[in-house]
Amino acid sequence: MPDVTQHVEDLTPRQIVEELDKYIIGQDKAKKNVAIALRNRWRRQNAPEEMRDEIMPNNIIMIGPTGVGKTEIARRLARLARAPFIKVEASKFTEVGYVGRDVDSMIRDLTDIAVNMVEKEHKEEVQERAQELAEERILDILIPPEDEDQSRAGDGARDEPGFAVHPTGETEPEVEDDPSESLRQRTRKKFRDKLERGDLDDREIEIEVTSDSQSMMQMFGPMGMEEMGVNLEELFGNLGGGQRKKRRVTVEEAREILTQEEAEKLIDQDQVKEDALERVQQAGIVFVDEIDKVAAGTRTRDEGSGQGVSRQGVQRDLLPIVEGSTVTTKHGMVETDHILFVASGAFHASKPSDLIPELQGRFPIRVELNNLDEDDFYEILTKPKNALVKQYRALLRSEDVEIEFKKEGVSELARIAAEVNADVENIGARRLHTVLTTLLEDLLFDVPEEIPPGSQITIDAEMVRDRLSSIASSRDLSQYIL
Repeated sequence: MPDVTQHVEDLTPRQIVEELDKYIIGQDKAKKNVAIALRNRWRRQNAPEEMRDEIMPNNIIMIGPTGVGKTEIARRLARLARAPFIKVEASKFTEVGYVGRDVDSMIRDLTDIAVNMVEKEHKEEVQERAQELAEERILDILIPPEDEDQSRAGDGARDEPGFAVHPTGETEPEVEDDPSESLRQRTRKKFRDKLERGDLDDREIEIEVTSDSQSMMQMFGPMGMEEMGVNLEELFGNLGGGQRKKRRVTVEEAREILTQEEAEKLIDQDQVKEDALERVQQAGIVFVDEIDKVAAGTRTRDEGSGQGVSRQGVQRDLLPIVEGSTVTTKHGMVETDHILFVASGAFHASKPSDLIPELQGRFPIRVELNNLDEDDFYEILTKPKNALVKQYRALLRSEDVEIEFKKEGVSELARIAAEVNADVENIGARRLHTVLTTLLEDLLFDVPEEIPPGSQITIDAEMVRDRLSSIASSRDLSQYIL
């Protein structure tokens, strides 16, 4: 069995938390629990073989309002583990028999993600060889076959003293070469050197590529066909796929297109599927958001009793997937026993105990996330690697404009975001996007006409107050709610 968690095998739970700290502010308890869950996957892989199948993942349910970091924790965890990850919303699913998506589709989608992930990794492994083969194909186009070479070049014909004419119409200085080599072989050598140096990148050539018509076949298949084990792409591929068409492109574009085509030929698709299925089963992560929306206690004024029944039906359909069952996908059978499920919900109108007891039992770890305050907002704006302040700085640097956020300016932004959340609706850190977009709207519009390249902009507390005064003072802020 391949070690599907090799990317994090050297990371302890404490180190995993340190990695999450680079992107997520606060929520220490949640980060601690997901770090343990991730490390336990590696531990299970290294446990005695007879015990591996007995060790079940500790699924997690995160409880907290919107915008406090639930989704970001799960997403960063998946990137850290290099594991197949999918985020789904429980409210989008319906009970089997109702119109809508069934819960099995989340596993089918996760498997598609895993296949794409593994295929990309396999292509990277053969990339060097694929590039060599692509260059050979380009040389075959630039330098015709030997018989055509002789008919067009006249077996050593001379255009002028000291130069040999070759099929491309160019002349090359005559050099001392191996006499056993033909004109074509010598010319090919010279053109290979030119190709490697990039001298031919702008030249246009005509290449043959595979038609994309078969890739459209899957899109029009009825939903749920995977359950029948039917792959429409394979079933109908011969009707339109596999055809070749000619395209006129530059050598640089041809190198990229042909490299991908050669990489496709070099990888073993059966092995890709096998590795992908193994990775899904041993390292897959499913993040089920809005699970509170299918809890029995949740009900809006417009809902009838039928929708309440459907919500319970979704829970009952979800139960075997989380407990461990086999789902049929177009790539093969997937066992869900060791897939890690992380659920989350605000639970404003319901509570976790409103979920059916069997489903509650499959999420043994419950973590409550804290509301974010003004201090948290300040840290979110400045500390993470992908902090919003850093993002806008990078955006404007692309226009050669420097923007500097003063400490007091960032503090004022955090204060206003916290105030608006308290007065209107608490949407957590997402409020920071609103206030920053409003603050910088005119600046982003004026660059580069009104604010030319080379300019420097300073964002201080006074500027923040001036530009956001209408937001901070108005109670009717519905237009600013995301």
